[in-house]
Amino acid sequence: MKNPALALLVPAALLAACAQPTAPRPSGDASTSPGGASPTPATATATATAIDDGATPMSLEERLTPLQYQVTQQCGTEPPFQNEYWDNHEPGLYVDIINGEPLFASIDKFESGSGWPSFTKPIEAEAVQTKADRTLGMVRTEVRSADADSHLGHVFEDGPGPNGLRYCINSASLRFVHLRDLEAEGYGAYLDLFPAELRASAGVGASGDSSAATATTETAILAGGCFWGMEDILRELPGVLDTEVGYSGGTLDNPTYADMRTGRTGHAEAIRIVFDPARITYGEILDTFFRMHDPTTLNRQGNDTGTQYRSAIFFLSDAQRAEAEKAVQRANESGRWKKPVVTEVTKASAFWPAEDYHQDYLEKNPGGYTCHYLRK
Repeated sequence: MKNPALALLVPAALLAACAQPTAPRPSGDASTSPGGASPTPATATATATAIDDGATPMSLEERLTPLQYQVTQQCGTEPPFQNEYWDNHEPGLYVDIINGEPLFASIDKFESGSGWPSFTKPIEAEAVQTKADRTLGMVRTEVRSADADSHLGHVFEDGPGPNGLRYCINSASLRFVHLRDLEAEGYGAYLDLFPAELRASAGVGASGDSSAATATTETAILAGGCFWGMEDILRELPGVLDTEVGYSGGTLDNPTYADMRTGRTGHAEAIRIVFDPARITYGEILDTFFRMHDPTTLNRQGNDTGTQYRSAIFFLSDAQRAEAEKAVQRANESGRWKKPVVTEVTKASAFWPAEDYHQDYLEKNPGGYTCHYLRK
């Protein structure tokens, strides 16, 4: 599927030689353990949007960052775990940094542990081409974009999908377009790739749906102990469209689970819930929240202790704050608890999605640990 909105100039003479940089490889580099060329220095990966404004076309070296140029035109490889999209969990498309051609979709992205964005397949097979790569004393399969002939990465036969493939791609060769921005950026024809509930959570409709801009959803952010069990219960509520577990309420940007579990970052294990307020109200979600965990134990749920396991409601508006205070009162008056509720009601700060293996954990691992259940 080509994007009819693209009117981009692609230089005719793209560098074809894949000169390998000679920087030493760090431990775990995909060029040796699973794939890629030798790593380039850690260079900023600011995105360069491909736009033709009618003026004299800029050369690729002028348009791209040094790292983007080295990766796409000289078959370089960016450092693992130090690139823009390796841990991006947002829904959307990954397009060619050179000409904007859609290459991969977030629905096919998975956590491979390699430190680079990994996909089970391209959006369309003809969007990429492959060729043998015999550099570094081994034979691998290089992946290039079909239209712009950009070096993207390599493909390996150890993926989790039905085809068994893992496309290990450099972030520097891609630009990410969020699901909510597809229509505005000319990629509306690709909306139907995404499940209806995912489109609804992003506030968009299907391809050609004029009601997309008026889709109404609301978001809640809650903390109440281990987020595995919280998500397992809350996702089943009628009217809940999407759930994502992560970290909120702290001071460190982009925390990892290892950071959070120390208890020194201020974050709590939390869950972000996108719901349809016409089907379930914020207050009803909070009432369930107060049934599924013990809100009277300070900084503890079950076997988990520490501020990272505190009970908290992170409100996103004054209306949510008022409703949260009412819900706390209802919980105190319910007779369900012998001690007073200690749930923190505080303004929401940044929510950082947790690692992929934490998402939908109890669906992936039935019978796994949880201390959450619904009280009467």
